[in-house]
Amino acid sequence: MCRFGKKYDVFGLAILLAFQFLANGNLKAQQYDIRHSGAVGDGITDNTLFIQKAIDSCTITGGTVYIPQGTYLTGTLNLKSNVTLHLSVNAVLLGQPAAKFYPYQDSGLRFYGEDWAKQALIFCKNQKNVAIEGKGTIDGQGAAFVTTTLKKPDRYKNRPYLLWFAGCENVSVTGVQLRNSAFWMQHYLGCKKVRIDGISIWNHSNKNNDMMDIDGCRYVTISNITGDSDDDGITIKSTSPLVSEHIVISNCILSSHCSAIKFGTESVGGFRNIAISNCVIKPSAQTTTIYGKPAGISGLAMEVVDGGLMEHITVSNLVIDGAEVPLFLRLGNRARKYISTAEEPKPGIMRNISISDVVATGAGITGCSVSGITRAAVENVSLRNIRIEFAGGGVSSDITRKIEELEDLYPEGTMFGKLPAFGFFIRHVKGLSLSGISLSALTPELRPAFFMDDTRDFTITDLDTRQSGPVVQVRTSADGFVSGKSSGKSAVNFLQKDASSKNIKVRLD
Repeated sequence: MCRFGKKYDVFGLAILLAFQFLANGNLKAQQYDIRHSGAVGDGITDNTLFIQKAIDSCTITGGTVYIPQGTYLTGTLNLKSNVTLHLSVNAVLLGQPAAKFYPYQDSGLRFYGEDWAKQALIFCKNQKNVAIEGKGTIDGQGAAFVTTTLKKPDRYKNRPYLLWFAGCENVSVTGVQLRNSAFWMQHYLGCKKVRIDGISIWNHSNKNNDMMDIDGCRYVTISNITGDSDDDGITIKSTSPLVSEHIVISNCILSSHCSAIKFGTESVGGFRNIAISNCVIKPSAQTTTIYGKPAGISGLAMEVVDGGLMEHITVSNLVIDGAEVPLFLRLGNRARKYISTAEEPKPGIMRNISISDVVATGAGITGCSVSGITRAAVENVSLRNIRIEFAGGGVSSDITRKIEELEDLYPEGTMFGKLPAFGFFIRHVKGLSLSGISLSALTPELRPAFFMDDTRDFTITDLDTRQSGPVVQVRTSADGFVSGKSSGKSAVNFLQKDASSKNIKVRLD
């Protein structure tokens, strides 16, 4: 069989493979059909060991684990380096419908949630060059976990993610359909170089059904996603001191009963250098809700409440249909520790944010907001070329309603109730630029378009809005300039300010 003789066949083959590796840089990638490991696609047979056997073989040479047409029932699979999991057309990986098939995993990273988020259908830890691809489906049968978990005091435990990547590098998830997770659909924790492209997501089978969570990851591209979820949609988190940074999100069509695109809620490490563009946010096809509203609570929600830094963020070219609050920016101070032994986080930083070219229709009566807290202002925010149609219906008494600070509460677009402005409520902000803003209401609206409270160094230019009351209301603010179409209003009726507001200038066309 080899020149070393029969006695040394195995030894000689090993040497030959070693020379191949040195010459080519790797063994020749191979394809491993799971049927050859014993898998049966009848929807009944437990294929966990058979599919894992194919993955374990494939990681040695590198290559593809091929899942053909059929329904393959399985528990937890551990994806390994240099393995591509390929699901062919009409192939289904079907998750087992009970927690016992999902052993607890250790991500190797300390993060908020480590005590209860321990299971996944596909788990991948500290691996490189891993991929999931194809036109097939991965279905977690999440509804099967409802009766065994939602009635327990701890609502999180024993509900597996569909996909969980932790501490991995060069991760690719493309083309596949992801369905019915028992928990978050996919969690990428502390990963580097992640590509998510062209996948379809449906997640309405259980509580906490986020579409995806990018958590403390770097160098991430998310594109061409079509997704519909009960809980938050594309969600950027920081549940540990790791910063989520260098991220691009583009060309997606999203629906969520909560927030379609969201930063937070956890923000321990923070968010930096992120660009979002060319996305459509529309009402969910699922009209019954577990959380939120059928058409969504928020279109875009940007939140820093557990310390951390948010800076250098650009958002452009969004179409938002139906969300109660199209835009919500919140710097709060919930100050939740990510682990019990950590120091309590100080108020975070939120600055250098640009949002432009947004068209929103079907917004509710609440209004949008940009709000910090007394000891931590939001800094340097630009809103440009934004057109929003609201429900209207606000009355004059809404203007004087006290809006509590609520700095330690969970952040949500509706957390303050009906705001004193039908358009934008701005509080505790320093360095604000609003330009090319067009606001309208479907029913009569007596609230102003903008309410500025404790805001410094602001400009509002090129306004287009019509309502019975003043366009801009200013309180305890300074160093502002406002210009726009008068619509028959005098300067004093266009902008009203209290005695404590200083150096506020108005110019009407």
